[in-house]
Amino acid sequence: MSFLRWAAVIVPLVLLLGFLSGRTVASGDDSAWYVALAKPSFTPPGWVFPVAWSILYAMMGAAMALVLSARGARLRGLATALFVGQLALNLAWTPLFFGAHKVDAALLVIVGILGLALMTTIVFARIRRAAAWLMVPYLAWLLFAGALNWRISVLNPDAEHLVPGGAASQMIG
Repeated sequence: MSFLRWAAVIVPLVLLLGFLSGRTVASGDDSAWYVALAKPSFTPPGWVFPVAWSILYAMMGAAMALVLSARGARLRGLATALFVGQLALNLAWTPLFFGAHKVDAALLVIVGILGLALMTTIVFARIRRAAAWLMVPYLAWLLFAGALNWRISVLNPDAEHLVPGGAASQMIG
């Protein structure tokens, strides 16, 4: 029963944090800046991102709940710290990329997320194998997101200055 209690808290919490991060700035097709960027041919349709992230956040939350329910596991504290670290970087990516238009810095953040998520997965495997397997799709998506971010950076060297930031006012007179 401990897993179900943890999952009832952690899964919605991770989903909520992901949702809030995505709502802090206009993102995806809601962002005039993003729409104006040149994108690689392998860019999926806009609707794919919220669907994929919802599934990934739910799986990540379930993985964390499995680890938290492993009472007495000596690596539980380290696993939790790694998970929180990679999630914090994950949540910072959307405002950095879509809000600040810092495409290159966002790519570095994805590399950091990937490194921490990989370490998290390895430590999860030492506690609960199922938790590690729940992280594998996330790792794959991070590789894809990193490739997408990198290609956008290459195709848009002036991305930061492509359109005025969200704080700029556009008045029609």
